[in-house]
Amino acid sequence: MVSRILGYARDFVIARAFGAGLLTDAFFVAFRIPNLLRRLFAEGAFSQAFVPVLAEQKNRSSPEETKRLIDGVATLLFLVLVAAALIGMAAAWPIVWLSAPGFSADPAKFDLTVRMLRITFPYIAFISLVALSAGLLNTWNRFSVPAITPMFLNIAFIVGALAFADHFDPPVVVLAWAVFAGGFLQLAFQIPFLLKLGLMPRWRLDFRHPGVRRVLTLMLPAAFGVSVSQISLLINTIFASFLVSGSVSWLYYADRLMEFPAGVLGVALGTILLPSLSKYHADADHAEYARLLDWGLRLTVLLAVPAAAALAVMALPLIAALFHYGRFTAADAFLTREALVAYSIGLLGMMLVKILAPGFYARQNIATPVKIGIVTLVATQLMNFAFIGPFKHAGLALAIGLGACLNALLLFYLLRKQKIYVPQPGWPIFLLKVAASVGLMATVVYTTMGEARWWLNAPWQHKLPAVLGVSLLGAVAYAASLAAFGFRLRDFSRRGAG
Repeated sequence: MVSRILGYARDFVIARAFGAGLLTDAFFVAFRIPNLLRRLFAEGAFSQAFVPVLAEQKNRSSPEETKRLIDGVATLLFLVLVAAALIGMAAAWPIVWLSAPGFSADPAKFDLTVRMLRITFPYIAFISLVALSAGLLNTWNRFSVPAITPMFLNIAFIVGALAFADHFDPPVVVLAWAVFAGGFLQLAFQIPFLLKLGLMPRWRLDFRHPGVRRVLTLMLPAAFGVSVSQISLLINTIFASFLVSGSVSWLYYADRLMEFPAGVLGVALGTILLPSLSKYHADADHAEYARLLDWGLRLTVLLAVPAAAALAVMALPLIAALFHYGRFTAADAFLTREALVAYSIGLLGMMLVKILAPGFYARQNIATPVKIGIVTLVATQLMNFAFIGPFKHAGLALAIGLGACLNALLLFYLLRKQKIYVPQPGWPIFLLKVAASVGLMATVVYTTMGEARWWLNAPWQHKLPAVLGVSLLGAVAYAASLAAFGFRLRDFSRRGAG
């Protein structure tokens, strides 16, 4: 939560200082490419392959053997990352041409993107090592340290934009250096905690260790599976690069708002589920495995549905309160709103994927999510072609959201079909109560938030308290309705596997 709030502060600073146009489009593409690789290798294929194997090794082997696995995986990962960073910096020009070909029509925009990509590319090395550290800390039930770590990237953005922008030409280049500094700071922050637990990796290039081989075996299909969604995002960037200047930025700001519930709730739940599910699988406790998945799904529905409704209803107030300052115009606010409403349609699907996919990963079954991912990729691109004409940039957001819903539906279907997940009693009445409570919340928010003109013209001293007040009012209405239906917080409390 702290990290996401700081993330909004960073986007507030970026929007006010640089707006939404040529310069920000160039930076967001330069940042998106290493960020996509982060999701692919660091939070994606590597974590999905490493954490289940590590949990199994920790549960079944000696501490010395577990440390050998950690050392071997860390050494191999370090070598791969250094090579990837150097190749990415050297190949920045063709990478930009492939990922944002529409930029080639404006040589200044294209060259600026290449320049910033060379600065940001080492971020993939820093953040992948952070993911290794986070996997270790999470497996040892130290969840708070990895959760707070991303705040250092946001701090680097805020300090860079406010204090150092004038030292760069053009000033937007400071954001690229903030990415570099933020990656380094995140890694430096986690090292003392690894040392304290005795988990700091040492140099050990050991391909013969069975755990290292198992991680490598799982990483290839995991990389392919995760790359499906990342390829979809990259193709969206390619589409957006051919639209009017500002399209990439409008999608970015909408995505940042959508990422708040997806990150705070979906990623957090997925992070704590994977180690516990892996342990239940290692212990062959199938009943507890299914109950934990059911708990995760109920909690996701309870939190994601009202979050999606709030984003759709309060889209303009949120955008105006957070971004509509300085160079970020009223037109930018309305166009960002279109993308945010489209994204909100798929928020539940995006969050459910974070819960359902670990149901397969914890069993070291990567193939099934890969197959589903391929179907999702094809469907998303077909929707891109169908929606980009009538809806422009918002059509790209809508395709991503609906693709996530399809992904979640297929994951759920196969978990049920393979009898990995058996729903606990009471789902129909649970869904009816949530739907009624969300309807009440949306009505309260819509009738109290006021007109768009006020949100666009009011000073930030009025808008920020107002948007917080309306959000709080909606949350109170939702919570009161759930309480009236008999929901209690303790009903959703649960201990993970130790």
